[in-house]
Amino acid sequence: MPSAYYLDELSLEQTASRTFLVDDAAINAFADVSTDHNPVHVDEAFALASPFKGRIAHGMLMGAYISATLAGELPGQGAIYVSQSLNFKRAVRPGDEATVIVTITAIDAKSGHVTLSTVVKVRNKTFVDGSAVVIAPKRPA
Repeated sequence: MPSAYYLDELSLEQTASRTFLVDDAAINAFADVSTDHNPVHVDEAFALASPFKGRIAHGMLMGAYISATLAGELPGQGAIYVSQSLNFKRAVRPGDEATVIVTITAIDAKSGHVTLSTVVKVRNKTFVDGSAVVIAPKRPA
């Protein structure tokens, strides 16, 4: 698979996916980069007393994994984020494998905007869904 698609190479229903291991290192690195040290993410004792009964990954870590899939797979390198909606359905936990699936649902050739459905699945169940709009790179003249 190429590392980037030009706008004219994209088609409706085109899809790509990536799988990420949501381990302690990823959660702690995200907490450090984002400065979000909510104890439900980083403190097992605190999280055990929460409604989740254990630590959960940051929801926006899933957003970052979606971003990585858009930039690395479809449309790929050079894509520019315009917007993202996220609906959190279930909590992702340390040790989960999260599979991001992006599917093109609309292409505006004039603006270069590409709309994609975005889904994060764990154990074949949807944990996060939404949509993203990116600007796909145009072929050089």
